[in-house]
Amino acid sequence: MAPATDITDQERDALQRAVELAGRGAGTALPNPVVGCVLLDATGAPVGEGFHRRAGGPHAEVLGLAAAGESARGGTAVVTLEPCNHTGRTGPCSEALIAAGVARVVVAVRDPWRPAAGGIERLRSAGVDVVDLSELPASADAEQVNRVWLTATRLQRPFVTFKAGMTIDGRVAAADGSSRWITSEQSRADVHRLRSAVDTMMAGVGTVLVDDPQLTARGPDGAPAGRQPLRVVVDSRGRTPATARVLDDVAETLIATVAEFGAGPAGGVDLPALLSALYGRGRRHVLLEGGPRLAAAMFDANLVDEVLIYQAPMLLGAGSQVVAGGTVGTLADAHHFELRDVTRFGPDVRLLWVRS
Repeated sequence: MAPATDITDQERDALQRAVELAGRGAGTALPNPVVGCVLLDATGAPVGEGFHRRAGGPHAEVLGLAAAGESARGGTAVVTLEPCNHTGRTGPCSEALIAAGVARVVVAVRDPWRPAAGGIERLRSAGVDVVDLSELPASADAEQVNRVWLTATRLQRPFVTFKAGMTIDGRVAAADGSSRWITSEQSRADVHRLRSAVDTMMAGVGTVLVDDPQLTARGPDGAPAGRQPLRVVVDSRGRTPATARVLDDVAETLIATVAEFGAGPAGGVDLPALLSALYGRGRRHVLLEGGPRLAAAMFDANLVDEVLIYQAPMLLGAGSQVVAGGTVGTLADAHHFELRDVTRFGPDVRLLWVRS
């Protein structure tokens, strides 16, 4: 067994390429993980690559082996996630690598899903040299690109992204309730891209009653476009009007009530139970869009994994806050996040914060 740090420069380059490839599956691979694979021949030259595009489709390793052909024999496979070791809608990638005569496999992250795990052990039992990078910094990029699926699988609940568009002073609406549009057209286009990449959107009934949002992914013309996520309205007492736009036939909608999911400590919907149920229904990425009190409850329950803020260059001084209420009463109890990315969208700034 090779030491975990014993990888070549060619393998490091291949790993970065595999991470890039894996990212191409974001938004289409759910509820499966994003995975990238690069095949190197016996001399270390790239001869094939692939990434997992969709559930039920060929895995990254299979695509990489197909592209490499006989050049894979005696070569190395560099993968962002441990090759699967079970038969689902496709066969086990561990067996495909063995059959192709691959001599060495570099694995960035171990598979936390038990039914598919064990690929490393199976490869080693067949005499394949396996380098496991899962405990080393070299795997950080592979963890990041697959953070949605990895977090969901490890916690048995969907990964949650809280998204908000706000002013410099953290307002999501003016004192008179007006909120369209705080952020720019460029920011709104990015939000619709994000909506089409997740499999679930969530909002509170207060947002539905005040704004009557459709909660769909839309194109530049305003019409629904691309894959539509499940719409979830957290509505303790079932107050969503039958005429609400969120109940149209553009996408599926779930009205989450106390009667169906139980009550939490404050009397509202049991949010951990709701997320657990969504995971059981195959949902892996929730985009939390509001409102302020639902957001506070999600933060207090430690159910938010990352925060995506689109900050517009304006200041109101009054109006609705991005988060309101909650149980935090002192700085010692504050929820802490780490800034990971800053991107300009027209006049706005998008800030990505991850739980620290």
